[in-house]
Amino acid sequence: MPLVMFSKMLQEFSVGEAAERIKALGFDGVDLTVRPKGHVEPATVGKDLPAAVAAIHAQGLDVPMASTAITRATDPHAEAIVEAAARQGIRLLKLGYWNGPKGKLRESIEQAKQNLDGLERLAESYKVTFGIHNHSGPGYVNCQPAVVVNLLHDRDPSRLAAYFDPGHAAVEGGSGGWRQNLELLGPQIRLVAVKDFGWKSEPGKVKAVWQAQQVPLCDGLVAWPEVFDALRQAKFDGPISLHSEYKGPHSWRDLTTPELIEQTAADLAFVKTLLAAPAKSSNSGRS
Repeated sequence: MPLVMFSKMLQEFSVGEAAERIKALGFDGVDLTVRPKGHVEPATVGKDLPAAVAAIHAQGLDVPMASTAITRATDPHAEAIVEAAARQGIRLLKLGYWNGPKGKLRESIEQAKQNLDGLERLAESYKVTFGIHNHSGPGYVNCQPAVVVNLLHDRDPSRLAAYFDPGHAAVEGGSGGWRQNLELLGPQIRLVAVKDFGWKSEPGKVKAVWQAQQVPLCDGLVAWPEVFDALRQAKFDGPISLHSEYKGPHSWRDLTTPELIEQTAADLAFVKTLLAAPAKSSNSGRS
């Protein structure tokens, strides 16, 4: 399971400078943003992606995956991104998100399935795998991993797969839902995102309003030992992307870049400890 860092949180730096910091932290590679306002812009992907990959390789790091905003095979620059990624040996590509307007979920799921038909053909053409990321929140068609199970039904997992996010799954799945969803998605998981959440109430309201905020991995909702045991049992060996989204109001604290790098180092050490721990038997109790 190679450990990579999501480059979004270091976009104030050039690719080479970001890679230098990611290397110093002890990661194996980079989850590179290839999307609008990312490290590589879609309009110039043919020229800029090879240069970005070369800069990352110069630090001794790999680029096993890239995060895109692609939602349809006909999106502007979609095929150019896939072709450029395949040329650079990047075979795992995170998809963007489909919007799910209130009251239109069934229609939105059917539209997403139609989009996936074209994306599956595009992935087959270039021998890449698109990953569907489960992202919490009512505005996302794929906020529930169970919907991702539906979207991937009868799909070739070497072309369309799950990008499982235990943090978002725990926000939506409480105590048991995320476990069931991980079990259902297990054979189709090719990518894993690592972030964690806690709940915070907004004061001064007649009725408390609770919001999920990203917190350090050792402080959040996710039962990480169980997650990694389940991934081992599913024979998952793909990249694990640490997201470190500790800037802005969605974080428990709005960290500066040096603070974010320091927290990422602590998170990475935590994950490495979990990966080094012996696997538990499948019938062990909950942690």
